[in-house]
Amino acid sequence: MDLADFLQNARDFLPLLLQGAWVTVQITVLSFALSSVLGLALALCKLSPIKPLSVAASTVINVIRGLPIIVQLFYIYFVLPDLGVHLNAFQAGVIGMGIAYSAYHAENFRAGILAVDQGQREAAEALGMKSPLMMRRVVLPQAFRIALPPYGNILVMMLKDSSLVSTITVAEMTRQGQLIAASTFQNMTVYTLVALLYLLMSLPLVYGLRRLELRFGARRTR
Repeated sequence: MDLADFLQNARDFLPLLLQGAWVTVQITVLSFALSSVLGLALALCKLSPIKPLSVAASTVINVIRGLPIIVQLFYIYFVLPDLGVHLNAFQAGVIGMGIAYSAYHAENFRAGILAVDQGQREAAEALGMKSPLMMRRVVLPQAFRIALPPYGNILVMMLKDSSLVSTITVAEMTRQGQLIAASTFQNMTVYTLVALLYLLMSLPLVYGLRRLELRFGARRTR
């Protein structure tokens, strides 16, 4: 295939691939938000002095981390309907990705919270802050800065792993590429375009996260 044929095919295929790319972005953003909320809740529960709560959170984290993401997606999309819970493919993809990555967020948040200097907590207690207020105003802002590099890495990983939801028929970018390739047999063109689109989405994200890390790092050194 020469360059002219590649460009012609690319012009024909790009509209559908860009539709899939938009779905990829939606799934990434929504599942990232869900996984962040669940991950923070799991981290706080695991650090709780209440033993049953801590053990339950640890167990949930270990179970989630021990299961392949694709198995979790299949379970939510194919098994839950047998239990009376019906979700469309997009909803199942968002929830599945959100739950799968919540365990990784939980460990990152937990490590960030534990890394906050004990003197900060003692100073907050000396000012009369109750534990919830201290956590919200003193500990969590510092913990977030500490956990920012792995937190950002997870976002990039989720963007790439969003391709897994194609296995439950979500029409994201990889799924659109599969459909186009199956109908046109232009595998080289299609998957080259898919790869380039993933790079165009992920590389600026990596650069932006790096700038954000440097910005927060500069603040910490002041």
